[in-house]
Amino acid sequence: MMDARLLAVAGGAAGFAAWAATRRPDTGEIDFTALGLPGETVFDQAIDFMGVFGMVRVSAMKNVTDQVMSHRNVRAMLAVIRRGEGTRGPDGYATLFGGKLFTGWADHPRVKVCRTFANGKRVCSTAAGAYQFLASSWDETRAAMKLPDFSPASQDRAAVGRIAARGALADVIAGRFDSAILKLSREWASLPGSPYGQPVISKETARAEFLAAGGLIPGVVLA
Repeated sequence: MMDARLLAVAGGAAGFAAWAATRRPDTGEIDFTALGLPGETVFDQAIDFMGVFGMVRVSAMKNVTDQVMSHRNVRAMLAVIRRGEGTRGPDGYATLFGGKLFTGWADHPRVKVCRTFANGKRVCSTAAGAYQFLASSWDETRAAMKLPDFSPASQDRAAVGRIAARGALADVIAGRFDSAILKLSREWASLPGSPYGQPVISKETARAEFLAAGGLIPGVVLA
């Protein structure tokens, strides 16, 4: 993720060092003037990048409004993601990768946890919260969306921001479930079709969760 953004912003190893230097030591937020950019609009355009598994348009996170957050299909897709990530319970927003809990909502906990899956794959991750944000993804999202903390409300909004960045927001709202899931499987490793080699839920399970959570798919009626 950082390599692709590096090419878009500065290029080369020197560019990465310059990027790292733009983080304010007190808040971790991005200092736009240190990047030599005139403002956030130019920055937003610069940080859209081509990742290994598709385009990530960070600037699209600004399309997330209160109306979008309250849309029934958006809320239903958040339920699907939590089903996949194993964070549906009451402690989901305070869950670290591997299942342990953290305390406090001031910021992402930034705790690296390692676990070995049944298929023998060992993964170390800083993933945390209801949507299992990596610390790097959280920093990127928090800066773009100006989120104040890591509270449940901020986590929900950030997850919808990631949905928008993956180009899936219009699909989710329109009920184009298969198209949305295909795009979001590049963001969340637990969704069907994910290329990351971690355990995934089935598309049938994901669809059932979407419908049970109040989502609407054209032509599909919940029995």
